[in-house]
Amino acid sequence: MESAGEKHSDFADLTVRELQVRVDTWIKEVGVRYFSELTNLAILVEEVGELSRILARTYGDQSFKKSDSAYSLPDEMADILFVLVCLANQTGVDLTQAFHRNMIKKSTRDADRHQNNPKLHG
Repeated sequence: MESAGEKHSDFADLTVRELQVRVDTWIKEVGVRYFSELTNLAILVEEVGELSRILARTYGDQSFKKSDSAYSLPDEMADILFVLVCLANQTGVDLTQAFHRNMIKKSTRDADRHQNNPKLHG
């Protein structure tokens, strides 16, 4: 769904840094202000719960209910990303740098771990 003044193509190939700027601009122009960090944490947990509901019903043993039709896997993932970006912006975290450092950590720590895990090769 396109919002006023924004075309779908405006979001094509956004970097994480650009995403952080986009969210910050939206918050200041449309959202009035950021919710508190604790409120955003509660919202993040709620959104993860909604994602969990979809995954449990799609890939798990639970069946869908009529009320589940309001949920969409891509939309719930985007909701989680939005709130996570809000929290990053509020706390001064550059997600591009944080993700880069995290990938280095994982690549170093887990260089052979998964390759040597027989559970993953069975």
